Amino acid sequence: MPDMTPILTRLLLCLALPLAAAGTASAQTEPAPERQAQLVHMVRQDCGSCHGMQLTGGLGPALTREALATKPADYVSAVILHGLPDTPMPPWSAMLNEDEAAWIARQLVGGFPLESRSSPQ
Repeated sequence: MPDMTPILTRLLLCLALPLAAAGTASAQTEPAPERQAQLVHMVRQDCGSCHGMQLTGGLGPALTREALATKPADYVSAVILHGLPDTPMPPWSAMLNEDEAAWIARQLVGGFPLESRSSPQ
């Protein structure tokens, strides 16, 4: 069976960009600090179970800044919310709203985990 990843990537990107253009203002909404802490925990635990505890890859691909360098945050947000068909990546839309997914995507693209924000220095 041919590798459908490039086709799925383009499809999700095509779906994500118009939504991002229509909702740019809402994509910039920051979750409350308490929710941000919950989201950081979710990424470390839930996402880390497949993408590696350091997000350097495992069952799923790496989610490091370097690995996501060519992926727009809007694409990453769409993958978080809607998953990737025919892969183990599930949709998280039942647990996250669009603003939260966009926030997580921005953090991942910018370099996650957020030790400097979530632990004392």
